Amino acid sequence: MKKLVRILDGNIFALSEDNGDMAFSLRNPSGFFAFDTRFLSTWRLRLDGERLHPLAVHEPSCNQIRFFLVPGSPTHYVDAKVSVIRDRWISGSAFIERLTLLNHTDEPVDHVLRIDADSDFAPVYQVVWPRDSTLRGYREVSDDCLRLGYRRDKFHRVTDISTSEPADLDERGLTFRVRLDRQGKWGTTLQVKSMVLRPDGQDVRSRLRHPQGQATMQLRHDLGQWLDEAPRLHCDWEPLTMTYRRGLVDLAGLRFSPLALPHETMLAAGLPWSATIIGRDNILTCFQTLPFVPRMAATTLRLLALDQGTVLDDFRDEEPGKMLNEFRYGEMAAFEERPQSPYFGGADVTPLFLVLLDEYERWTGDAALVRDLEEASRAALHWIDEYGDLRGDGYLWYQPRNERSGAQNHGWKDSPEAICYRDGRLPGLPRATCELQGYAYDAKLRGARLARQFWGDPAYADRLEREAAQLKERFNRDFWIDGSEYYALALGPDGDQVDALASNMGHLLWSGIVDESRAAAVAAHLLGPRLFSGWGVRTLATGQVRYNPLGYHVGTVWPFDNSLIALGLRRYGFVKEAGIIAEALIGAAPHFAGRMPEAFAGYDRDLTRYPVPYPAANSPQAAATGATFLLLRTLLGMEPYGEHLVVQPAIPPRFGRIELLDIPGRWGRKDAIGNARAATP
Repeated sequence: MKKLVRILDGNIFALSEDNGDMAFSLRNPSGFFAFDTRFLSTWRLRLDGERLHPLAVHEPSCNQIRFFLVPGSPTHYVDAKVSVIRDRWISGSAFIERLTLLNHTDEPVDHVLRIDADSDFAPVYQVVWPRDSTLRGYREVSDDCLRLGYRRDKFHRVTDISTSEPADLDERGLTFRVRLDRQGKWGTTLQVKSMVLRPDGQDVRSRLRHPQGQATMQLRHDLGQWLDEAPRLHCDWEPLTMTYRRGLVDLAGLRFSPLALPHETMLAAGLPWSATIIGRDNILTCFQTLPFVPRMAATTLRLLALDQGTVLDDFRDEEPGKMLNEFRYGEMAAFEERPQSPYFGGADVTPLFLVLLDEYERWTGDAALVRDLEEASRAALHWIDEYGDLRGDGYLWYQPRNERSGAQNHGWKDSPEAICYRDGRLPGLPRATCELQGYAYDAKLRGARLARQFWGDPAYADRLEREAAQLKERFNRDFWIDGSEYYALALGPDGDQVDALASNMGHLLWSGIVDESRAAAVAAHLLGPRLFSGWGVRTLATGQVRYNPLGYHVGTVWPFDNSLIALGLRRYGFVKEAGIIAEALIGAAPHFAGRMPEAFAGYDRDLTRYPVPYPAANSPQAAATGATFLLLRTLLGMEPYGEHLVVQPAIPPRFGRIELLDIPGRWGRKDAIGNARAATP
């Protein structure tokens, strides 16, 4: 697969080859996508019948890109008599392309410029996991527009293509016949508009008065305001400064307005295959970025409460009180070929909702939202005990209701082989992974604080605290593997320990469920050679039968995972170890142009000398982007206590001095400054 370049505005994005072309094929994921549908799968530019090759590609922002192109093979570059500048950006629900043709000779010349255009209107999941597919739908040509459309019952998607300059339009594209004066230039602007049509022919987003993306100038202004409002970072180690800036820009690019809350913004989970609402990813990213851009957390919490489960629905894995994990708008969701609109197949989303709500109030002081979401929070806490505790033993389990098309694993490691024994066997169902117990423990303690301080129910608070204490005692008894000195990855259906050594137990430190006497052993495993690659903690340790440095959840390094582990280490006093993880991840980022990828390979650092990309990783990905921000919080030791921001820096020497200025919170704006010379040894 060729490396693709990308532009995005939230859940609207375009992927192309490095010359700007999008070429339809069964296994080519390029195209123009919006709301989980590929609206354009072929977009190919030819000059006088020749393909164009890139001299340079410039990406000034997430939603803009410029290609400098010449015809012919690379050996002809020096002799190019003509060149093309291809400017592309996203504006509203459209993808805009400005073509500029330049004549570099002293003679007038005639050229034929051709754009081939078509669409398969494939749902995103069909692009991710290809199956037999063909270009489909209908084509209509008018004097000023080429319309590509696809209709299946009431499901109707349309791509309209128009141009600012005269062209010969046909069902397969547009042809321009251009005469250039000596040293002359010519240009045209093409608009590719995506539409989600109702039976009455209106765009769904217009009917809902939904802002269909942002205009280009508005995006530029909004990005500038976004960057101005965020805390300012100064650091002696340039990779941190670069990654922080890139992270802010990527977060801005991932913002979109959900249909249910059309005038608020939240984050698409990642580009290209998770450009939608993913409950787990939204919660975790908001948690990571609370000290920096707190306003998105309120939108995420309100949206999840709005879509909270109310009935028993096996197809969608819905249960009363459960929080949704995914929402899709594409064809497969519309016709229930996959349970995605909404889908509740995540056992961790519900307790994490409570964790975020409490953390949000601690940072912002927004007590009104906590009171508004009391009913949803109580329902979430009830779900943990009523539906999450499948075996009645006080643990949080999962077993898919939808066994045909739902996910088998309902944690963040949701690939089929992710939860395994050290010898490679896969446990039966139900399963109780270790991190779920940590999340449930944390959710009960945080729920108790909210009940006591905001809901006026101290008896409920006392009960939740008792249940949390009992869970911690029981967990440390049943999950601890005595001979190996680490926590089991999960319990199997018979209550046996699923004994693979994995990164999940790092989340236990974050949640606080680890017994103090065992924290040092956990930290030693996390930073030991089997789990720590030198670039970060692997998802699965070497020596486990299913370990694969390029396995999605069985050996790769995930930045978001590592950021939670680092915060957990810091919580238990392992500041040096937290700093090692932070330094490793920030040191990896320049190899990805400053952008934290969703995951990268788990090869030993001594073996490869640089972090090896994971080929199918989302990039940018919200929770990976958020890792940089949580690592900063960890290094600076930033914690809210009442109306105050407490800062206890522990900075590794590599970082030198870190200054984070104008940190927003209930205290207004405060600064956090740390110097490596004052770090805890």
